[in-house]
Parts: sequence; structure tokens; C-alpha cells
Amino acid sequence: MGKVVVLTGAGGVLCSTLAKALAKKGHKIAVLDLRLEAAEKVANDIISEGGIAIGVAANVLEKQSLVDAKTIINAKLGSCDILINGAGGNHPLGTTTNPYLLEKDLLNGTEGFKTFFDLDSKGIEFVFNLNFIGTLLPTQVFAKDMVGKKGCSILNISSMNAFTPLTKIPAYSGAKAAVSNFTQWLAVHFSKVGIRVNALAPGFFLTDQNRALLTTENGNLTERGNTIIGQTPMGRFGEPEDLISTTLYLCDDASSFVTGIVIPIDGGFSAFSGV
Repeated sequence: MGKVVVLTGAGGVLCSTLAKALAKKGHKIAVLDLRLEAAEKVANDIISEGGIAIGVAANVLEKQSLVDAKTIINAKLGSCDILINGAGGNHPLGTTTNPYLLEKDLLNGTEGFKTFFDLDSKGIEFVFNLNFIGTLLPTQVFAKDMVGKKGCSILNISSMNAFTPLTKIPAYSGAKAAVSNFTQWLAVHFSKVGIRVNALAPGFFLTDQNRALLTTENGNLTERGNTIIGQTPMGRFGEPEDLISTTLYLCDDASSFVTGIVIPIDGGFSAFSGV
């Protein structure tokens, strides 16, 4: 019998792909997203292919919103067995203009130009909260359903940034490092009540959030995109489908003795020294 799987941020490209893959394995899917329309679209796609799914609006930064979503899910699908914390993202206010600070940058008055000293604290707070608090709060709400049951697990979404921070995005890198650390902490904390906790660390995938940073309007790579591909031994960006097999493994009883790990899915990026 299928398990009840709750995915946050599941209106996006990556987690919607995971939602559909899990539905094909017979699981009942709760598609959570800040945008109800996006959540319902993914749920309807699953239903149209014979799966069981509901779309639910939820804000991962508001606990009451998550509690309300849980009430709906429990009534329509049952109690949560698997939680995938997929909500996250970056923000321009937490991003520097250049990868390195030069003395002349301190005199640059160009509108929108930002050095480390110009980063907006509210922007950094938003990025950190979205990624870390947006993982913590759903876990507080939905993991209560899992205590004492068998075959329950949590899957967080970390990033390559958690291993080695990327230039220009200190807020996002720091937040994902916190997610990886939190994954290990939770794995230990929940080890006596039957809940496993692991994480994926995707490399570079083209999504709606980063497409403009990595490709030009005509589809060519930007300078940053070329740098990434040059540092990725497999020589390509990841496809959403590349996340499926590891997700299915970590959510399945086949990994019943696996907890507290963060798995890179990055085409070799984290293994490459650059030479």
C-alpha cells in the first residue's frame, strides 16, 4: 500500500518531477506550494495519469499555514509517512555583483551594484529563512505524524553550496550548509522513534530561478554557465529526472539503515579539483 508523501515547493520543476515519480510508485502525494494554482496543476497532472494527489497551498515560513495544510492532508490522504522539504531559493538582495572584492568597487556608484558591504540584511534573512526555517517548520508540523510508525523518512534538499560556497551568493550558501547540518542533527535526534533523515545535494540544474544567470536569451551559456560546465566532469547541467533514482532509494525501505547522509547529485562537480 502506498505511503502518504508530502512535498513542499512542489509546484517547481524539480520537486514536481519527484512528486510525479513517487506517484507512479503508488504513493499518495500532497503537493504543497505557496501558489495554490501551481500545486493543483501538478496534482492534476498526477491524477490524469492514474495517481492519487491533492494540491494544497502552504507557506513554509508560517507554521499555522502548515498546520492548516496538514489538517487537509490528514483528512483526504491520511497521516504523513514521507516528507520532502523542497521549498527554497535565493534572492538578489543576498547576492554580490562580482565574485571578488576589488578596492575600486568601493567607489562604484552604479545603481544596483553591490559589494559584500552593500548586502541587505533583510534580503539575507529572507534567503536564510526560506531555506533553513522553511525546512525546520514543515518538519516540526509533519514529523509528528511519523513518530512510532515504520518506514517513515524525511528528505531535505541541500546543495553543492553546502560543501564549498559559490561566489556571489553567501546567504544561499550559508543557508544550504545549515540544511546539511540540520539533516545530520535530525537524523540523530529522530533515530529512536523510527524516522530516517537524509538530504540530496543537487549540482547545477537549469530551473526558473537560475536560467537567466546561466544562459542567455538565445540559449547560449553565460560566463558563469560556462565556468560551471567547465568544472563539471560530465559536461552538462542536471536534468530533473537525474534526482529520481536517489530520491526513490532514500524514501524506500531498501535504505532502512541509511540516515544522516547528504548525497551529491552533481555530475562529478564536488569531486573535481579544477585540474
